[in-house]
Amino acid sequence: MSDFKPFLIAWNLTKRCNLRCTHCYLSAGERDAGSADELTTEECFRVIDGMARVNPAAILVLTGGEPLLRKDLSKISQYAAGKGMMVVVGTNGTLLTDAKIRELQNTGVMGVSISVDSLNPGRHDAFRMLPGSLEGALCGIDACRRNELPFQIHTTAGRMNYEEIPFLIEFAYNKGARVFNLFFLVCTGRGEAMSDITPEQYEQILGHLVDAQQNYPGMFIRSRCAPHFKRIAYEKNPDSPITKAQGYEAGGCLAGAHYARITPDGDLTPCPFMPISVGNLRTEGFDRLWDASPVFDDLRRPALKGKCGDCEYADLCGGCRARPFASHGDYMDEDIWCLYTPKGGPKIVSMKEEVIHMIWSQEAGERLSRLPFFLQKMIKGRVERRAQEEGLEVITLEFMEALRKKTFGDAAPVFKDGRFQGLSGQ
Repeated sequence: MSDFKPFLIAWNLTKRCNLRCTHCYLSAGERDAGSADELTTEECFRVIDGMARVNPAAILVLTGGEPLLRKDLSKISQYAAGKGMMVVVGTNGTLLTDAKIRELQNTGVMGVSISVDSLNPGRHDAFRMLPGSLEGALCGIDACRRNELPFQIHTTAGRMNYEEIPFLIEFAYNKGARVFNLFFLVCTGRGEAMSDITPEQYEQILGHLVDAQQNYPGMFIRSRCAPHFKRIAYEKNPDSPITKAQGYEAGGCLAGAHYARITPDGDLTPCPFMPISVGNLRTEGFDRLWDASPVFDDLRRPALKGKCGDCEYADLCGGCRARPFASHGDYMDEDIWCLYTPKGGPKIVSMKEEVIHMIWSQEAGERLSRLPFFLQKMIKGRVERRAQEEGLEVITLEFMEALRKKTFGDAAPVFKDGRFQGLSGQ
């Protein structure tokens, strides 16, 4: 059994979509019926069984295309939730109604991610290639708020919205988003011919994300497809919680090591932007492919080339592996979109775990256990260090809540009715 677990699995359930986004890596399009090569409901169940054998506590993102167009979405989400997975639905938000949200909640969906790429209707709608798509996404966000379904805001960075990103972060916070994820374009699929932002703009945006975190307590602000985020955070503050996170948040490209993607027809790939199939889940179990893939093994123990291999931030960052693959087919080569020049010296690594022996009350232990497993170690360590500093012998639920309020003020509670509502411990 591999030492590497999938913390996050993205599953493109369908190519069906009511939008035709200019950057779509899946080249999804409008369809009335499912493609003949999409995995059936029963095949999806077997795939989930394989996931559960590797890590039943993984976060499973059901996306598309537009996943709400799959009539069996509720069956799939309910089956995965029944195995213990944290199920999230990635949607453009235009099809979210009160009834649909209640249906998702009843089948174990813990949250949704909604794409908002501009607050300018003309700009967003042109990017998504559907008039009214921004209005639809905003209505979907409001429906989540009415029904108390946690949501994230996802934005794809590009030249058309580069200067708007600070306003989008503020918008997400004011709307009550638990997470703001900024995705950096990797030119694949329908976006293959698109021009990206410049490397200079890339660095500037990442620096702003690091600085913005302290201004928006209670909401995680993160980059995706940009491991350089950790290097920039370390340069600004080596003791920042961002630089010292472990597990899923520890840094580096997650593809193939703690993250994988499934295509609508069942191919397993390292990530959506690195479409290298390591096998098809129609004929092989997820657990076998996860443990036996040579490509995944390469990505878990990368022999990086060029300046990425020479860089002192190779462990903390390591560069995006999809960009050199998209550029010239070598996923071990240096990330050409990084401006940093290695300076030598010892390698900079993620925080080493400090072993502290503390007693947890039953109630506090139960609350910790309801966090996504990839956060449990990180938050457990932070709570124990603070309890040790204050001379406590037992960690109680009251202490955890007091610590949360001290960190986040009057931000929304992390738990409601026993369900995980957002991320804490930042």
